[in-house]
Amino acid sequence: MELHVVIQGRKDLAEQLYQQLHDAIESGRLAAGAQLPPSRLLAEQLGVSRKTVSDTYTTLTYEGLLIGKIGRGTFVTPHALRPKGLQSAADLACAANLAKWQALPSPMRHPTRESTLRCEFIGGATTRSLFPQDEWRRCTQDALRRIAKNSGFYGQPEGLPALRNAIAGHIAFSRGVNCRDDDIVVCNGAQQALDLIARVVLEPGSIVAMEDPGYAPARLLFEAMGATVAGVPLDAQGIQVELIPEGTRLIYVTPSHQFPLGIPMSLQRREALLKRALALGAIVIEDDYDSEFRYEGRPTDALQSMDTRGIVAYVGTFSKTLLPELRLGYTVLPPAIRGAVLKAKQLSDQHSSTLPQWALAKFISEGYLLKHIRRCHAVYTTRRERILSRLAGDLSPWFEAVPSVAGFHLAALCKVPVNIPLLIERARQVEVGLYPLDVFFHQAPVRSGLIFGFGAIETLDIDPSLDKVRDILLQIG
Repeated sequence: MELHVVIQGRKDLAEQLYQQLHDAIESGRLAAGAQLPPSRLLAEQLGVSRKTVSDTYTTLTYEGLLIGKIGRGTFVTPHALRPKGLQSAADLACAANLAKWQALPSPMRHPTRESTLRCEFIGGATTRSLFPQDEWRRCTQDALRRIAKNSGFYGQPEGLPALRNAIAGHIAFSRGVNCRDDDIVVCNGAQQALDLIARVVLEPGSIVAMEDPGYAPARLLFEAMGATVAGVPLDAQGIQVELIPEGTRLIYVTPSHQFPLGIPMSLQRREALLKRALALGAIVIEDDYDSEFRYEGRPTDALQSMDTRGIVAYVGTFSKTLLPELRLGYTVLPPAIRGAVLKAKQLSDQHSSTLPQWALAKFISEGYLLKHIRRCHAVYTTRRERILSRLAGDLSPWFEAVPSVAGFHLAALCKVPVNIPLLIERARQVEVGLYPLDVFFHQAPVRSGLIFGFGAIETLDIDPSLDKVRDILLQIG
């Protein structure tokens, strides 16, 4: 693609070229980091001498707008001038709404590659070394061949039939979910599924009930849509159903592995929840985000398997079993809201990318997914046991693990007062990433503690990392 520069006449050629490149960088039309054509090529395109182009590049380099990289070419500097005279947020009619969105916190935001520490106990992240690259590559190549044979039309908002069929079989086998292919909508991660359901169920002022503490991104999403979120306390059996307020339209729960504490919801409490939701006329969102990994006791089916009245929307994701970057999730919808959610999906993004959909359909149908889950389960079991052993051992004066039977994170509550922000800060200085529990509390009294994700940290790094945590705790008292 040619750089758009217009030279008029044969006078002031260098000045014309300089001014147009300067204005393009200053306005942002040439973005920071963009590569300019080689001087010889641009000179031929414009019909000017190479020296004219080279001199202009040199001048702009002296001014800090361009940077030359030996063997690579000339680039707009990463910190090029920003366009002048742009409206500020305060000048816009939507200033108040922009301020509301800007003020939202970003809990659970993962670090960038550059800011990732050597030993990360962050939740929700998987180990890249366990990802089956060869199998996924074969599935992706098959997906490319399928796409090449297609008509070139947009896909359907609900997702590819092959993937929906594969998902239906997988979750019926592994989670006891009762569904047909037509009940499934493929989404860009579980977060989009939550967004779509909330769009069609909620209005400004609607009441949403959710566990407290609970998954903060879901709460922020519901609040951003104008809903009133009622935090419902937990006990040893899960959400306290009798405290779900009258008028509730949507109930969000994580019954198999409560986020963030990890406690499973008892059978009696599940039955009570379904009964309460039916009486309220509410939809229940069951976020079953990582329950494929179970370590103790008898497996429990999904809450959706107990639903005989069509009020549970089951939400699942492949971010926790494969890679978060794939952004593939799905929802199994009750018939009453399926049509509305499909319209919302179509208006939102038409459909999720078909390339990873085709690849994932083959990945599941060939048995690679179950094989990968079994492999991860063996690794996560070892990591979980090491963390539990340390929490019951030399870290026990400060922390107590919350009983949990599934997933790949553990919650640890403080037994004595601990300066958690200082602990986290000191840990970062020695390349250990720790994450607090308090950000997940909404209206319930905050209980201090940490969340120990063991998906991203290597097994051999766990003990050395926790040695450092112990030493910091001893130092800060």
